[in-house]
Amino acid sequence: MAGRHFRRVGSVRPSHLMFTTGVGAIVDLPNFSVLVRGLDDWNHSAVPDWVPIVEPRLLAAVKNLLGKPSIKELRPAPWIDGVDQDPNGPAAKVGVPIVPFPGWLRCTICDELAPIESTIFGFENAKPRKPHEAKFFHTSCTRKKSGKPMAVAARFVLACTAGHLDDFPYAHFVHQGGTCPNASHPKLKMDDRGGNLGANVEIKCVPCGARRNMKEVLGPRGPEKLPRCRGRHAHLGSFEAGCTAELKLLIVGASNQWFAQTLSALAVPRTGASELQAKVEQHWKPSLEGVPGVEMLPYLRTVVPALREFDRWTDQEIWAAIERHREGPKGDEEQKGYPDLHTPEWEIFSAAQLPPATDDFTLRRDPNGVPGELKELYADVIQAERLRQVRALVGFTRLDAPDPMDPDLVTRAPLGKATPTWVPASEVRGEGIFLRLPENLLSEWEERVTDTECMQEHRDAYARFRQNRYSGRISGAFEPMKHWPGERYIALHTLSHLLIRTIALECGYSSASLSERIYAGTPDDPRTGILVYTAVPDAEGTLGGLVSLAEHDSLVRLTRRALADARHCSSDPLCAERLPQDPADFLHGAACHVCLFVSETTCERGNRFLDRRFVVPIDKPDLALFPELP
Repeated sequence: MAGRHFRRVGSVRPSHLMFTTGVGAIVDLPNFSVLVRGLDDWNHSAVPDWVPIVEPRLLAAVKNLLGKPSIKELRPAPWIDGVDQDPNGPAAKVGVPIVPFPGWLRCTICDELAPIESTIFGFENAKPRKPHEAKFFHTSCTRKKSGKPMAVAARFVLACTAGHLDDFPYAHFVHQGGTCPNASHPKLKMDDRGGNLGANVEIKCVPCGARRNMKEVLGPRGPEKLPRCRGRHAHLGSFEAGCTAELKLLIVGASNQWFAQTLSALAVPRTGASELQAKVEQHWKPSLEGVPGVEMLPYLRTVVPALREFDRWTDQEIWAAIERHREGPKGDEEQKGYPDLHTPEWEIFSAAQLPPATDDFTLRRDPNGVPGELKELYADVIQAERLRQVRALVGFTRLDAPDPMDPDLVTRAPLGKATPTWVPASEVRGEGIFLRLPENLLSEWEERVTDTECMQEHRDAYARFRQNRYSGRISGAFEPMKHWPGERYIALHTLSHLLIRTIALECGYSSASLSERIYAGTPDDPRTGILVYTAVPDAEGTLGGLVSLAEHDSLVRLTRRALADARHCSSDPLCAERLPQDPADFLHGAACHVCLFVSETTCERGNRFLDRRFVVPIDKPDLALFPELP
């Protein structure tokens, strides 16, 4: 790449690194695409005074899931403020590292196809305040009339379920797996002819005249004509020998080229813990873990900035809290599957005595209790005036999305080559509404619907879903109903979506700005909670608009509208009559994009386990949790 150019080519929000543009993901920029590199190439040393994100419960869960006790920190993405004020300053040189990918480019004028490292392409990014104008160009185009003809990414890549990603072997493809008889590095052309039946792209070798259309490797039998996987981790710059997974052809921008595997936790104190105990837990590493005795605290208060938050307590009180933390539970080191991050949150929200308010977590319960009109629906209503949620990226998958209940069913790709000592994380602050339904209401409803034909259809569909997706990957006996969330989860989850969609209509929040956490428990530990909260890193999620909806009149209006709207859908009667009957294996009933579905980042289960008939009467009133409007 010739000529002087700036390193910055774009920007993303920290939350995007958790969901859409994290390590190993292809990011489409305006003029070319890039791949986010592995953690070995991330550099925090250029960021002065950076601090890790502190959330001990989430950090322990990450260690548990990955089986990596070496992980010591949750780190934000490297970033320095000031790039807009001084685009030539140090801030412009700090960021998440990327590499252009795919490694092949096509001239938009003459259609010449070649690798980036060939000498026929140049790179231009000379405007520091306009990184979106960065582009590759063809230096030796034979058809150009003026200017620099832009070169764009050749849009085909190869991926496998083991997490590998590779360039498409155009030269071998056009020569049927061989080489050009007339040139060692033949000149190739890519002719995109369009078409209504899929990709119609012809690859041509100029020296020998060989031609081949990409249609041959598309469709059900396409993988049979692709080479074996080379085990390439393009984001790490390494190859993994012995991969036997079948390669699939992907188009750049395909939604299944990258799925994030994340864990998230709310920063809640331990049940019954004081504000002091919560702060000790928050600053345990690295500030307090190694304190040898109370006599060291006066000195540490003067040299450790984090300890300034303890000014309200004496040295003896702090030391007592440190000892209590050391004697406390160490966590479930042998726990299999996803760590349980919901139980501590449920214990706090359902406690009779709310914890003291902190900067990270403030709850308020109306002293007048639940509005009289809603006492049959809700047992408790809590306004979460302050919440802090921390998300950690633990890995990613390709082609297959991670199962939300069993992390080992899909192969997780590594974030780095070396043994990890940290994982990327982001934190957001917001607000929310916690609603707890009466246990007797849900238990009576469960007895009424568990043995019905409609609920059996849902259970059968879940068994088919697991059979179709996972039966070939599980060693030993296959359990079709393993991780079934339960009947009450469907009711709570459906009610949550009804409320989220109504909130979006009622107060102006977009549904993508909201998230949910469903506390349904298990048959041995039944729970009845729903938390709807803002989880976006901007002012929209912290201005009190959501919390205000838990006030008496607003909550009554919100609930009535949500349940009334649920009785009808613009897609009825098709939506109202839908059940996942054999051979279908989708996991929803009377639910669709018109009435219940929300964005992927909002729903914790990918718009599965939803059915309006189990909340309001739409065809069989006996199935409804709420047969009548409040």
